[in-house]
Amino acid sequence: MSTGTGVAIVGAAECDLGVTGSSILTLQTQAVTRALADAGLTLADVDGIATNGISRFSATQLADYLGVVPTWTDSTFSGGSAFEMYLARATQAIQAGQASVVVISFASNQRSARSRKLGGVHEPWIPEAQFEEPYDMLYPLSYYAMAAQSYLHRYGGTREQLAEVAIAAREWALLNPKAFRYGKGSLSVSDVVDSTMISSPLTAADCCLVTDGGGAVVVTSLERARDLAKAPVEVLGYGERSTNTSFTAVADLSVPGARGAAQDAYARAGITAADVDVVEVYDSFTITAALSIEALGFCGEGEALDLIADGRIRPGGALPLNTNGGGLSYCHPGQYGVLLLVEAVRQLRGECGARQVPGAEIAVAHGTGGILSTHATVVLGVDR
Repeated sequence: MSTGTGVAIVGAAECDLGVTGSSILTLQTQAVTRALADAGLTLADVDGIATNGISRFSATQLADYLGVVPTWTDSTFSGGSAFEMYLARATQAIQAGQASVVVISFASNQRSARSRKLGGVHEPWIPEAQFEEPYDMLYPLSYYAMAAQSYLHRYGGTREQLAEVAIAAREWALLNPKAFRYGKGSLSVSDVVDSTMISSPLTAADCCLVTDGGGAVVVTSLERARDLAKAPVEVLGYGERSTNTSFTAVADLSVPGARGAAQDAYARAGITAADVDVVEVYDSFTITAALSIEALGFCGEGEALDLIADGRIRPGGALPLNTNGGGLSYCHPGQYGVLLLVEAVRQLRGECGARQVPGAEIAVAHGTGGILSTHATVVLGVDR
């Protein structure tokens, strides 16, 4: 086992979720101050900020709004994997003495503001656009639909098997009072497969929620963490890959760069997939989660749908996956990666109530950004 990085997460919290009617900076402030309170720290302790999605200069904007003058910032935009990347950078910054307490945060009011469009983002000036724009793709939905179509064709899987990802996510959400779909009832295979077709083979139930929300985690040295309010959760390892901006030049849609990110994270942590107790992966779509399960080493290529068929990723199963309900049934504010970290921390602290995974000591959080473009894996563990 690795001796770890000597850096730990000491605070974790969500802002208000769902349909809030609040501004982005209001939600950001909620997330940050709640996470600091969870850690037993205040804004006066913060000298590092990592965030995006506020403005052109997001970290500067948030620091100014909070009255903080940081010695280190990061506002890299890499979609859903950004916050796992931020945690790696924050770990390095703390190790190097550039910062002592870093807050990683995100919030969005996309549902209240109605700022999310089905067509998504189109950038006609990028080189690959000449091959893709004529087809008027839904970005990123249609690209993930192509990945799903390719995967099912190659390995002989079915839509009914893929539906298990959404069904399991709903079962976890029914145990989480903060989940957007809490109390909405279980899903059946037909509920998923027969819901509105959005981009074949993905239906509405295969797609993540559109909600307001966000969260924050607070990071500091393990030495300092041991004197704070909550049990520290150590950063054991991390890895990342950035592979493609489009699908035009991708040789194989069903093999994401997540595999290399996970291998690096495991190597740094000194673990294998068999050591992992709880898994939080980006589930922008059901296929995203299925591909991540394979890339993280829990089964071989083409085996994910068979692996999950016996309820393995549902509550009580052998591979607890997205234990808060995930982006499919809990919350998806546009970038979900910070909430992967929040849930992983809570599971390792034993704070999750009805959805708690007994004896969880090692968690993996894995973010995916763009169109299977950026991949970042973090291994977290209880302080020994």
